[in-house]
Amino acid sequence: MPLHFELVTPEKLLRSEEVHMVVVPGTEGDFGVLERHAPVMSTIRDGEIRIFKTAGANPETIRVEGGFAEVNAKGLTILAERVVEGEEA
Repeated sequence: MPLHFELVTPEKLLRSEEVHMVVVPGTEGDFGVLERHAPVMSTIRDGEIRIFKTAGANPETIRVEGGFAEVNAKGLTILAERVVEGEEA
């Protein structure tokens, strides 16, 4: 089953797609989110989100600066304070 992933900045919705896994740069350490992950909310540090479209795929990376990540029954939403220009897809 795919994971629904959204990446949002204060300006706009940058991504809304189905993926295999996302690795988030949490302030307490990186954590991976797959479909049916337990609900969690975390602040994120400056770093790279790694998006795996399918199992075993090379990750796509997007650099973010600050924000929050929320995992719930609908999937993963990252509310990034800023996406570094030139790094977004």
